[in-house]
Amino acid sequence: MEYQFTNDKPIYLQLMEVFKVAIVSGELPKGERLESVRDLAVVAKVNPNTMQKALAELERIGLVRTERTSGRFITDDEELILSMKKELAEKEIKAFLEKMKKMGLSKDTVIKMISEL
Repeated sequence: MEYQFTNDKPIYLQLMEVFKVAIVSGELPKGERLESVRDLAVVAKVNPNTMQKALAELERIGLVRTERTSGRFITDDEELILSMKKELAEKEIKAFLEKMKKMGLSKDTVIKMISEL
């Protein structure tokens, strides 16, 4: 996973986005055990508390689960993963369309341009 942080939102939210993309893309496969919070924090070059907060939020939404004494694992819930994939795609599409709108292009024009590619 690649970490590139910006100053426009909290680091833990950016970490969550990195993990979400890695999960829905299969980079982090269903059921895979995650490294420890400390190890993940070292790789991402963030404070362990920040990584812990991101993982706790991912657990709250169900993408990660904790098994006592075994660690954290990526969910096995295929429906949840597909739902998250759709949610992330819609977010990106809306942001793209908003940029195109600012350039003076209508949604129909953009769709036509994409279909011609």
